[in-house]
Amino acid sequence: MTAMTEYTPSGQILAEADLLRDQFKQLLRYRLLIVLGVVVGLAGGAWIGLVGGDSYVATSEVTVRSATADPFAPGAITPDKQVSIGSERQTATSNAVALRAAEELGAPEDVGRLRSGLQVTNPPNTLVLRFTYTASSPDTAAERANAFRKAYLDNRREQTQAQIDHMIEGYEKQLNPLEKQRKEVVKKDGSQSSQSSLSGKISELNSSIAKLKALDITPGYVVRTAGPPTAPSGPGLYLLLGLGAAVGVAIGLLAAWVRLVFDPTVRSEGDLVRALRAPVLGALPKTRRGKSGANALLAKGRAAEEYRSVAFRLAYDQRFADRRRLLVVAPRGGIDTAAAVSVNLAAAFGEMGREVLLVEADLRTPALEVRLRDADGIRLVWATRVPRQAGGGWPTGDRMVVEAGESGAFGFIPGARMRNAARALTSAPVTQMIATADAQAAVVVVLAPAALAYADAIALADRVDGVLVVCDPRKAHRDDLARIRELVTGAGGTVLGALLHGEDTSGAGSLEGARAKRSGQSGHGASTSSRTGKDARDVASPRVDISAPAEKDSSTMALRRVDRPARPTRP
Repeated sequence: MTAMTEYTPSGQILAEADLLRDQFKQLLRYRLLIVLGVVVGLAGGAWIGLVGGDSYVATSEVTVRSATADPFAPGAITPDKQVSIGSERQTATSNAVALRAAEELGAPEDVGRLRSGLQVTNPPNTLVLRFTYTASSPDTAAERANAFRKAYLDNRREQTQAQIDHMIEGYEKQLNPLEKQRKEVVKKDGSQSSQSSLSGKISELNSSIAKLKALDITPGYVVRTAGPPTAPSGPGLYLLLGLGAAVGVAIGLLAAWVRLVFDPTVRSEGDLVRALRAPVLGALPKTRRGKSGANALLAKGRAAEEYRSVAFRLAYDQRFADRRRLLVVAPRGGIDTAAAVSVNLAAAFGEMGREVLLVEADLRTPALEVRLRDADGIRLVWATRVPRQAGGGWPTGDRMVVEAGESGAFGFIPGARMRNAARALTSAPVTQMIATADAQAAVVVVLAPAALAYADAIALADRVDGVLVVCDPRKAHRDDLARIRELVTGAGGTVLGALLHGEDTSGAGSLEGARAKRSGQSGHGASTSSRTGKDARDVASPRVDISAPAEKDSSTMALRRVDRPARPTRP
């Protein structure tokens, strides 16, 4: 018999033992249900042990025998052929015997209650009837067991005696006419032959009557008389508690299994891998939310190392390394963590010596610009097919260079509110902008809204090399992840993998506060790209000059520090 195996997208083989281990770990996620089951089992065992009270069992035994004249005579019928032990057991539990026992105990009105504690059994291959009675006190149990045993024997004796009397009465009815007839024959002719014939019949009937009167009608012999038991029967309180705990564990595991079957969320990394058909690239450690501000999204410590690990893994993934275009999305809800992932991956790629462009493709509620720090004194000399247009809309309008601390800097195109987001995302300037990743050592990271909330991410799927799904495994649904995979692959994209996180991994305040701040700065929610005129450009966020000619290759981009006069600070 071959072992059950399962193949993962990364080529690993999950054996049957691994699958069982994974399923057991999934069941342990619902520890509360298991604990509740154990508590219920213990409570049930304690209730049965305490409320049920002690019970005592007394036993009396008799050997059943049939009426016989001489049981030792040659050719006598054996007792086991004369007695139907099954019928006798039914008789022992009948109402007639119970009524006789109730009269013996002085409680003829409690026949039904008395019968409830009686059990009559027959050990295999014997003519023994075992009367077992259960009561709340040892004396009562012994008294009633003996009473039922005596009632059975008395009832059987009376039945046998009644049967004998009935047969004798029948013989006597036949005998009386014959004797009268013999007397008449003697008076009339005294025929010897007639007298001999009648005498023979009379003698035969008298012999039968004599045999019946000589029968031993003893119904049976008492083998064991019930005595008061010295200890209560039953499993006892401690054993009941142990049984209750075992049953409680079974109930808890069953409840956990039912909950597991109907739980739509991702139960393990294996579930996530099977739903996305892509590996888990990393898991972000939990971090506390801090105050929002410039560069508040940039991670430090363990989280930064995890981002570097994911960036290196992507950099050497052949599906991504050829063209280096990455789309970062979340399944549903807010994109706070997805924004943090996109910024930190851009910084990690920049630290690896790549020329990085981060594009905020959220054209509905853009808010990433106010959370990033402008790199003053650094100009992005970027030869691209998407020329900057003064006062133009997204993506040919605003540009900035983000300072990423020790990781260097990277280009950033902030999002802007657009009436028709789908048309803007599928426009030629967007295609040309994403195509800048074709330059050697260039990387484009695109942040999009939730994949299942809007179709914006799907519209970009065929323009990037791969999609990175950022999700909380405790909240993500398997059906949602499978739907994302279907949409991405159907649109011509590829799911590179998933990045897991807990509740608080962004390390900064949510995007809602940033959106409010951006709305206050731009005047009742108007985006920076919607301003026109010289004054608006002077107070807008720092621009990136992409109109300067490239120094060497027109298909590459580079960072260069230049001197320029100070500009007015942003209100």
